Amino acid sequence: MNIFEQQAHNRRMTAGILALFVALFLFLGLGFDYFYGSFNPVAAPTFEYNDTGYYEARRAGAGSKIPFGTIISLLIGMGMAVNSLLNGPRMVLRSTMARRAVSASEKERQLLNIVAEMATASGLPAPTAYVVPDSDLNAFATGTNPSNSVIAVTEGLLEHLNREELQAVVAHEMSHIRNYDMRLMTVLAGLIGAVALLSDFAGRTFRYGGRRSGSFGGSSSSSGGSGRKGGGGAVVLVFFAIWVVLIILAPLLSRMLAMAISRQREFLADASAAELTRNPLGLVSALEKIRRAVMPTSAINNGVAHMCITDPRGSLIEEKLGFTADVLATHPPMEKRILALKVMAYQAGNPQSA
Repeated sequence: MNIFEQQAHNRRMTAGILALFVALFLFLGLGFDYFYGSFNPVAAPTFEYNDTGYYEARRAGAGSKIPFGTIISLLIGMGMAVNSLLNGPRMVLRSTMARRAVSASEKERQLLNIVAEMATASGLPAPTAYVVPDSDLNAFATGTNPSNSVIAVTEGLLEHLNREELQAVVAHEMSHIRNYDMRLMTVLAGLIGAVALLSDFAGRTFRYGGRRSGSFGGSSSSSGGSGRKGGGGAVVLVFFAIWVVLIILAPLLSRMLAMAISRQREFLADASAAELTRNPLGLVSALEKIRRAVMPTSAINNGVAHMCITDPRGSLIEEKLGFTADVLATHPPMEKRILALKVMAYQAGNPQSA
């Protein structure tokens, strides 16, 4: 894909992910309304014998025609997504205690020059450069569009990488900005937080609240609805079981989704960085140094792990292959990334082999 196709693909992926999370919010909210509220628009009428001897029809759930839980769930989810777009970059920088790079420091002046060079090469406005006070080797990009984007690197990265390697890392992060990966990842961070909040609230309600009376098929005293009660009750039980499972697994599933997307975008950013610098081996050398620094990046929390060039929890998880890495790692195995870049360097040096 060319750059425009990549950007369009990321916009479609962002819209698809938003739709997926909206469906999840709807399901969690609707389950809360049905099992703990009085909302039940599809309940069958029931009949009771009154004092005058006549049967009186009433409809279960008639006390509420508005699914308040579902509406609140959607508002919380969308509110946190919008907040992540408006304030996400600022919140990420604040959480890492990052500070703006200054030209008074030789290393930071070099960073500013490299950021300007890579911005020119990519045809984008120069991002603001920040430095994270951490001795580990890591970097990330954040922002909602190229005009307000930020590239942040750790003090350890500035200290241990030479100019060529630092240029490759900055090009990698610039590629995330150019491909609109950082917007996708910023929205994901906000949605993950919303899912965790709603799941925790629903879980507490499930543990400490009482189930709404009659939500599993109606009142047993209902003579008119007894014939249809069994089938409807089975459907409700299945719905309830799925709802409970989602309450438990929603935070994990949403984080796994972010990790899967992050792994996919890292390969693309590596390739785009090699295209910008025309030097795949520069990024190979940088990644090998980052790979040897197995200590965690303590200044960067797990909530923004998918934005970094390497997993801030330490690179050991990235050394694993197979199902464990596919489920738990925020990044593809470093070995695969380095091998792909070496192949690119070989093909660049041997055009006839391509």
